Amino acid sequence: MLGYHSLPAAMRILILGNGGREHALTWRLQRDPDVSAVFCAPGNPGMARHVPVTLANPVRPDEVLALIEAHGIDLTIVGPEAPLAAGLVDRCLEAGHPVFGPTAAAARLETSKAFAKAFMERHHVPTARHVTCHAVDEAIDAIRSGRLGTSVVVKADGLAAGKGVVVAPDHATAEAAVHAAMVDATFGDAGRCVVLEECLSGPEVSCFVVADGGTFRWLMTAQDHKRIFDHDEGPNTGGMGAFAPSPLVDAALQTRIEHDIILPVLQGMVAEGHPFRGFLYAGLMLTALGPRVIEFNVRFGDPEAQVVLPLIDAPLAPLLMAAATGRLQDTPIDVRLTDDRAVGVVLAARGYPGPVETGQVIHGLDRLAREHPEVLAFFAGVGASDGQLVTAGGRVLTLVARAPSFADAISRAYDAVEVVHFDGMQLRRDIGRKAIGAGAE
Repeated sequence: MLGYHSLPAAMRILILGNGGREHALTWRLQRDPDVSAVFCAPGNPGMARHVPVTLANPVRPDEVLALIEAHGIDLTIVGPEAPLAAGLVDRCLEAGHPVFGPTAAAARLETSKAFAKAFMERHHVPTARHVTCHAVDEAIDAIRSGRLGTSVVVKADGLAAGKGVVVAPDHATAEAAVHAAMVDATFGDAGRCVVLEECLSGPEVSCFVVADGGTFRWLMTAQDHKRIFDHDEGPNTGGMGAFAPSPLVDAALQTRIEHDIILPVLQGMVAEGHPFRGFLYAGLMLTALGPRVIEFNVRFGDPEAQVVLPLIDAPLAPLLMAAATGRLQDTPIDVRLTDDRAVGVVLAARGYPGPVETGQVIHGLDRLAREHPEVLAFFAGVGASDGQLVTAGGRVLTLVARAPSFADAISRAYDAVEVVHFDGMQLRRDIGRKAIGAGAE
């Protein structure tokens, strides 16, 4: 096995994806002394202002492999979940190219809720009581039996862009969610099977680690805001903002999470023949009985990546390369963090999280750069028209502010929000307040 000093001295990195998470990764890695070049595919016009982008499709392995070879890429980093589900990592590894991300088999921790639940049962990972159902009648019977309680969480088994979960306050709402997923095919094939869970109570927290199969490095915690409206009201979204680190996780709780959740998952994947390499994201509910897994993601979160990455105060590329090549245990790489706090506010298009309005000109970006140079703008659902950036998706961009306290970071982020605008813009006005409520400054 190669040692730390065999890592490339000036890495050429390819990042796959076109969202705010991928923009944050490119921004962070461009500032890494170990990196000589960063490319992104397909990227977006906002990202193209700062990094070379190409129209290669991340779910088409042949296009990605051609790009890797054409640009002499040392490490490929997969941002979103779809290429992982499509087996892109498997193809890259077969071709001998280092890639940071799990294989399709390991990615089932996210791509199949049913697999994840069964896996957690096999390896004694704490999670909610649940039932996996492959037929409508089976699901309705499970709801009406009452064994999961009055409030039931209905989850589409497959990938649904962060929107395949309904927290139903009563059985009638749960049954309607089952019909929407399994009969009306609201989430397409992702809803052919559903997982029903008891509704846990407690604050939610996201934990991120970098794993190389059997070894991991703890990265950071964050807290996301999934609901579209203030005070956690309205339908779920892919995330309307986040802050980091979470004041809810102290050293003792981190140790418990590592022992009860992270290690059993990594050891279980090794035991089942699918070592997990990449970002492992554990979405947890901190219940009265301890942390319980709500879900796993097998890539960095979005918008959590936008607030975590600016707080990493050490070279990132060597860490990701060591994990991708199974060398974390043999390399003296630690994650060093700043003492700052970060708050990110997502600006979304009219209609989100449903069908959205596109083509609206995004105003104020030049003014943002002049008046708030310390605030980071990470682009996601943007396009270009007549030399201007326009809205082209649901979550358009994330504005991220860093400061020594959450109060200051919140103030800076929302000061910046006042500078940027587009027709139909919607946002939450309470991002980060939970941190203040937790007594963190």
